[in-house]
Amino acid sequence: MAGDRASDRSTVDTDLLLTTTRTVRRRLDLTRPVELSLVKDCLRVALQAPTGGDRQDWRWIVVTDPDLRRRIGEVYRTCFERRYGRLADDPSRDGTAGRLARSAAYLARNLESVPVLVIPCLDLGERKLPPTNQAGVWSSVLPAAWSYMLAARSRGLAVAWTTVHLDAERECADLLGLPPGVHQAALLPTAHSLGDSYRPAQRLPLEECLHLDGWNA
Repeated sequence: MAGDRASDRSTVDTDLLLTTTRTVRRRLDLTRPVELSLVKDCLRVALQAPTGGDRQDWRWIVVTDPDLRRRIGEVYRTCFERRYGRLADDPSRDGTAGRLARSAAYLARNLESVPVLVIPCLDLGERKLPPTNQAGVWSSVLPAAWSYMLAARSRGLAVAWTTVHLDAERECADLLGLPPGVHQAALLPTAHSLGDSYRPAQRLPLEECLHLDGWNA
């Protein structure tokens, strides 16, 4: 019985972690430094994620230098304003869409102040991105990026997942000195969290997105 209760608690803790880890923007603490050792601990956990064919061709760029963060922030902000600027500043947008737009704009306009920027990359070397089944390639790094977010959440850190900067991927690659064959998968701004009252988000009911034995079955 005691073992069953321990198992129940473990399930509750795991489910809570999985359902309350999400992209955090406004509640990133922009004033408190993040210890590099803490980021490394999270990355060590991330390296245990599934990787296609055990290739382990992920690479992790951790940016703490203020000037480099500033330059990346400038590129990110330009990409964001070009794509979403009018939506973010539209006062007629209300409800969830309006809140998300304003939250995303806050991140774009404060990215350089986030203490740590983590950029998961895929190192293909001499290989090219395939014309088909790119999911098989990116699945070697994206699960690890999600594991990084989970590990960060469990340590009191908050992380945003964004790819807006990839509208200017080459420019960012040049800033980071990435060689040919290294592709950025995401940008994970990381900071201590302002508060810890995260809760599950509103999502579609399972019945609206579940298909058994085929799409039309």
